[in-house]
Amino acid sequence: MPKNLLAAVTALVVAGTLLTACGAKTGEDDAAKGDAPVVLTTFTVLADMARVVGGDDVRVESITKVGAEIHGYEPTPRDIARASEADLILDNGLGLEAWFERFVSSIDVPHVVVSDGVEIIDIAADAYAGLPNPHAWMSPRNAIVYVENIVEALSDLAPEHASAFADRGAAYIDELRTIQDELVAAVSELPDNHRALVTCEGAFSYLARDAGLTEQYIWPVNAEQQATPQQIAETIEFVRDNDVPAVFCESTVSDRPMQQVVEATDAELGGILYVDSLSEADGPVPSYLDLLRYDAELIADALAGSSR
Repeated sequence: MPKNLLAAVTALVVAGTLLTACGAKTGEDDAAKGDAPVVLTTFTVLADMARVVGGDDVRVESITKVGAEIHGYEPTPRDIARASEADLILDNGLGLEAWFERFVSSIDVPHVVVSDGVEIIDIAADAYAGLPNPHAWMSPRNAIVYVENIVEALSDLAPEHASAFADRGAAYIDELRTIQDELVAAVSELPDNHRALVTCEGAFSYLARDAGLTEQYIWPVNAEQQATPQQIAETIEFVRDNDVPAVFCESTVSDRPMQQVVEATDAELGGILYVDSLSEADGPVPSYLDLLRYDAELIADALAGSSR
């Protein structure tokens, strides 16, 4: 969103808020005054983590909806209004939500970057030299840092519930450690040349590092429009040279570039992985823990030769 347009939209939102405050309040608005604090997150994964830690003591909302591609999202006037009305904003940081950073600095709402404290991996591409890979939540080990930051942020917001936040956070961290241990154990059983994770986007650097997998991808970050013939050719060469049995793509992008890799090699498309978004409630990954377990199982099964 251009800066001049952003300024205009922000001005309209502020004006609308003032007008509403002068005489358009409804009974529903009055009732909402007694509701739990509103915590706004930038995407569904963070929203689920905050809901687990927050329980019934906060109301959590996500700016983006299920299935949205987070990188290229364009904020709407409604998004800006929701941000200005929230009691706390949580975002991933690490350059993931550049669109969000354009307006959050001008909003007088507490703001916490939940990735603060993770061990950063830079994007391994010349065009992004020195920039961090933003997908830190894809490592269960990093997710522990996220949860700790969320516990602290919610405790600052609602200190009367700090003990409950800490208890829920501790239980959540135990589950994350279990998933990490299960993933490492599953990978350790794979043949050495099968311990390679080939995906459309380089969104699994942290997971690959912490699970003992070699990472290869077609494009480093953002959307499938970045796939070039050279990138596809390099991925094909990697899959052939390492006899990789299965390759993967992510749910929010087209798998057509990876299908070219499959057609040119002996690898199978091992399945669709979830990264930037949860699924609907009746889908395979309605929660963040489901996302981690689903991806870990899919990767291990496909690389072991039992792809779905």
